[in-house]
Amino acid sequence: MEATIHASAVVEEGAVLDADVQVGPFSYIAAGARVGAGCRIGPQVTIHGCVTLGARCHVHAGAVLGDLPQDLGFSGDASYVAIGDDCVLREGVTIHRGTKPGTTTRMGNRCMFMANSHAAHNVQMGDDVILANGALLGGYAEVGSRVFVSGNALVHQFVRIGEGAMLGGGAAVSKDVPPYCTVRPLSANRVLGLNIVGMRRAGISAAERTTIKRLFKLLYVSGQNVSDAREAMQQENIGDVAAAKTFVDFVLASERGLCGYERSVGTD
Repeated sequence: MEATIHASAVVEEGAVLDADVQVGPFSYIAAGARVGAGCRIGPQVTIHGCVTLGARCHVHAGAVLGDLPQDLGFSGDASYVAIGDDCVLREGVTIHRGTKPGTTTRMGNRCMFMANSHAAHNVQMGDDVILANGALLGGYAEVGSRVFVSGNALVHQFVRIGEGAMLGGGAAVSKDVPPYCTVRPLSANRVLGLNIVGMRRAGISAAERTTIKRLFKLLYVSGQNVSDAREAMQQENIGDVAAAKTFVDFVLASERGLCGYERSVGTD
């Protein structure tokens, strides 16, 4: 089925719209953009020519995809935005293209950006990520799969958010958040425990969760400094527990430092 384009929309020659795309009134799609099959583009949406949008995405009113990075060092060279399949971008969402020549701001599959959320230049995002209303990701932030960023939470540039983590509403982080951890609402850089519900939903078994709890306590509750805890974690017998390896590898790779510990939360 051919694309359906409202009479008031502007789709420049050189834009590629795959089968069954719908484009709403007063939207603009620039030359060079590619919109995947089955996408629905709402009214007054702007998609710049550097954007590749995967299949079956739904972009709501007023979203702007691929505009220039808000970076004084931007040279004007070509850079890109790549958005995966089955993503939902609600009203007023903004996603900026990469700032260095040839670089890409990248979203995974099945991500949801709620109203007025923002991903700055060179953000890298896994699959099944949710940004609630007003959540802001600074430049070069890395967000693992199945992360939930609550409303009006702030993620500083270059910060890494580990797989399965959850940031509470209004939280601000300028240090890395380890996988499967929760960040206290209305706090700065304060982990308060593990995202047990999120781990269960991700199919992480009770035995695997027990291993991750042991690692969490070693890092945050043992009384060791981070350097000593890192060394101790490398000596832990985690076998072939993939989720535990994800936790350990993330902690060992952190360069910005890790969020501090607030208090533990409930267990299984």
